[in-house]
Amino acid sequence: MRLQALEAGQGPPLVLLHGLFGSARNWGAVQKALAAEYRVVALDLRNHGASPHAPGMGYAAQAEDVAETLAALGIERTALLGHSMGGKVAMMLALTMPEMVERLIIADIAPRPYPPALRATVGAMQAVPLHAGLTRAEADQALRAAVPEAPIRSFLLQNLRFETTPPSWRIGLAEIAAAMAEIEDFAPAAGARFDGPALAMAGALSPYIRAEDHAAFRALFPSIAFASIPRAGHWLHAENPEGFLAALREFLAVSRSGDGGEFA
Repeated sequence: MRLQALEAGQGPPLVLLHGLFGSARNWGAVQKALAAEYRVVALDLRNHGASPHAPGMGYAAQAEDVAETLAALGIERTALLGHSMGGKVAMMLALTMPEMVERLIIADIAPRPYPPALRATVGAMQAVPLHAGLTRAEADQALRAAVPEAPIRSFLLQNLRFETTPPSWRIGLAEIAAAMAEIEDFAPAAGARFDGPALAMAGALSPYIRAEDHAAFRALFPSIAFASIPRAGHWLHAENPEGFLAALREFLAVSRSGDGGEFA
């Protein structure tokens, strides 16, 4: 499947993959900051943004979507950065098609299954009453019980088109709901590994990457380094953009990877 792409800048390619319920537009500030140095390509993953809707969200299929899209854009090899679900897509592409990945950046996700913590959120989104005249305030109130954090509700409601009658979800919400078990999972083939330079960036305030995950990272990515972004939780690129960009720029500028360890 060919995905929707937003491009900025010229230079060596840097491809950005968003997380669950996100879109390429989430990377706007990062694209703007790096456009003077890189050809920054942000993709809408399947069932997100302006990309097609399709059943199945397995990471092998999503990696194939990215590979097909990069081939159509004339990108044979790239630096690849993925956040959360997009980080799992990036890891799978690096593990299955390593010739396409020059260096890998994984933002606040580990190579393991996660508990079904977001299924209540998906259910709440499906339960929003999509009637004519629905206001953003009403939709926000409908999500409040399952999603008490106002910034997260605002993020989710970016996917609701109030300009249609009745309002409608831009994302493939039914397809995402049906595929939550695949989204939560991560199961690369036995023996898979990516030997190129890799960086795992964790929000210092986020629980998504734990110290015990480092061994799993190293088994798949022997040259991986680790960076902790201060004053940031799971949405580290939005919560501390300066720290995120500083670590990213440093890693992209390194000519060769060492033996891993603490990068920043």
